[in-house]
Amino acid sequence: MADPTGFMRHGRELPARRPVDLRLMDWREVYPEGDDRSYGPEAVRTQATRCMDCGIPFCHNGCPLGNLIPEWNDLVRTDRWQFAIERLHATNNFPEFTGRLCPAPCESACVLGINADPVTIKQVEVSIVDRAFAEGWVTPQLPERHTGKRVAVVGSGPAGLAAAQQLTRAGHEVTVYERADRIGGLLRYGIPEFKMEKRHLDMRLAQMEAEGTRFVTGVDVGADLTVADLRAGYDAVVLAMGATVPRDLPAPGRELSGIYPAMDYLVPANRVQLGDLAQSPIDANGKHVVIIGGGDTGADCLGTAHRQGAASVVQLEIMPRPPEERPSSTPWPTWPLVYRTSSAHEEGGDRVFSVNTDRFTGDGDGNVSALVLNEVEMVDGRFRKVEGSEQEIPADLVFLAMGFTGVDTASGLLDGLGAEVDDRGNVIRDGRWKATAPDVFVAGDAGRGQSLIVWAIAEGRACAAAVDAHLTGESSLPAPVLPTTRALTPR
Repeated sequence: MADPTGFMRHGRELPARRPVDLRLMDWREVYPEGDDRSYGPEAVRTQATRCMDCGIPFCHNGCPLGNLIPEWNDLVRTDRWQFAIERLHATNNFPEFTGRLCPAPCESACVLGINADPVTIKQVEVSIVDRAFAEGWVTPQLPERHTGKRVAVVGSGPAGLAAAQQLTRAGHEVTVYERADRIGGLLRYGIPEFKMEKRHLDMRLAQMEAEGTRFVTGVDVGADLTVADLRAGYDAVVLAMGATVPRDLPAPGRELSGIYPAMDYLVPANRVQLGDLAQSPIDANGKHVVIIGGGDTGADCLGTAHRQGAASVVQLEIMPRPPEERPSSTPWPTWPLVYRTSSAHEEGGDRVFSVNTDRFTGDGDGNVSALVLNEVEMVDGRFRKVEGSEQEIPADLVFLAMGFTGVDTASGLLDGLGAEVDDRGNVIRDGRWKATAPDVFVAGDAGRGQSLIVWAIAEGRACAAAVDAHLTGESSLPAPVLPTTRALTPR
């Protein structure tokens, strides 16, 4: 059993991020590489000791993957790291991704968090998997048999990769199609290096290739690969192309140059770090940058603009500033609506809440030069302009980071398959992950709408089990029990 007094003897501690002035000089992850002496394996063991191994571990409820958190916490506490990675991989294909990118709803549901600081679950998780890769414990898991069935996975984000790895291990011949030139989806081109260096993605892809998963890049399924060829070549299709259509802001002046969806900015910035470009075509150096949207994507734009040398950065959010402490409206163990500061926010810039963009103004040459804002207040569930609150702020570049509205239907893939889309832009599916087209399944944001990486991986695993059962009559693949409709999750 767990140490019954660990949480009383030790406080919550996390590794120190690299100093701001140093990390703004490069694009490496904000945490020191390897085992920093101030936070090595012993520090991780100490933090794992704080886990009480509760009789009812609500951290399981907070995580859609159903991670066996008390088990691998105790294995770390007792210095059994190799067993810890086995228990971690039992429910999560990619803890090196979630340990860096997930906002950790498991920690919000930690029982210790009722009246104290929760266990550092996310840090223990990433420490386990990083050590496992370093020690050579992450090896290919080859299938015991081959079924002769072929599955196409469309999209190589976390949902598609999770489904592909599970189906490959079940003995199916799996091909993952990606329209970009590299595998990874938004993990590759949407997540900046300072949040997750792409070597972590490449190490996992190497394991998947060794297991037998086939990757094909530069193919827009439905256009480059016809639906007829897709149907002829595969026994089942998994749609995991994500929700990539950005939410726009149709305010006056939107047609001005210098206003971009966030991904139009983040993708070329990532390509520079990958060596594809010498300089991004959208560079914030010396410019006044405004980011509309206060979520994670907005923070990614913020950190990117800092590293490019922006003259100023302002991040706008229409919602009011959340409280510092958990409010009664989001009690434990729900996800609390509290004020959060990411590593990018530590690096500078202004955050402005309760404001709405009234219009964009230009410089006379068709370029954006300023935003006109007004304060808003919530009245009867709707935002109302605060009279007399109008203000203007300079803007040479504006990035729209307000989320995504659904799947991209431009290739004609969905129409060709006969897979219907609902009024929210999500691919319709039933309780067995099936689309409205025969032999077609849906996982991740494509069916759920924009959500968290843990939901994507969990849905990929659950969908894989459904596909396996569809092809063979039954499935022994482990899969979390998940709703196929969207649930309330942190953004």
